[in-house]
Amino acid sequence: MRFELLDHGYVEFIEAWGRGKAGQEGFPDYEVGIIEAARQSTQGSFRGWEQDSKLLTHLYDNNHDTPFEFAGMIIEVQAPIFVFREWHRHRTQSYNEMSARYTPLPDLCYMPMSTIVQDRAISGWQSKNKQAGGMSENPPDEREISAWLRHQQTLYQAQEVHYQQGLRIGVPKEIARIGMPVGHYSRMRASGNLRNWLGFLTLRMDPKAQWEIQRYAHAVGHCIAETFPQTWKLFTKSRG
Repeated sequence: MRFELLDHGYVEFIEAWGRGKAGQEGFPDYEVGIIEAARQSTQGSFRGWEQDSKLLTHLYDNNHDTPFEFAGMIIEVQAPIFVFREWHRHRTQSYNEMSARYTPLPDLCYMPMSTIVQDRAISGWQSKNKQAGGMSENPPDEREISAWLRHQQTLYQAQEVHYQQGLRIGVPKEIARIGMPVGHYSRMRASGNLRNWLGFLTLRMDPKAQWEIQRYAHAVGHCIAETFPQTWKLFTKSRG
């Protein structure tokens, strides 16, 4: 599974775990391990989903969250650095990001569509949202936003030229990168158990989250829906 996002980003499913003992054969079932973990205290086992779907529902509805830590997945993500800075606040996941100390950064920077910026600017101004709004007391002007975005593209190009010049004359990669903006794309692998992925989605699929990371959260949600379908149904039902 791979989901293309923004202008150069993506979320790609790498692998999952949670098959336990009973889910090793045939079609991979990554939710069996949740049931086996829940029954560990009584030395029970997986009995089949005709019976155990009720147990899964009971665990989820009554906040018995620990068994959901016995399933999880790894994804690869390409996103603007500012998205990663929000993502990395979820310290329950494990991350390994590409290092600009060892390899040149790809020439990819995030340029939002002017219509999206305009809509978000108006929404932020109307709601007086300190996070989503600007600093102006007046409603945003479409021409000024378009001009600002054109200038941003010029800055990206100048920063890339400066970066490449540094590499060319022998500036160490770890120093040459200092002018890279947070709109520059980076790439990482993220690993987490199912309980913590659901916690991530609860916060980042929320309409109050920044628009860009919401897009990534929905892509992660698609990966979970495909890999852990019964848990996903419980999650979406709980969110209405």
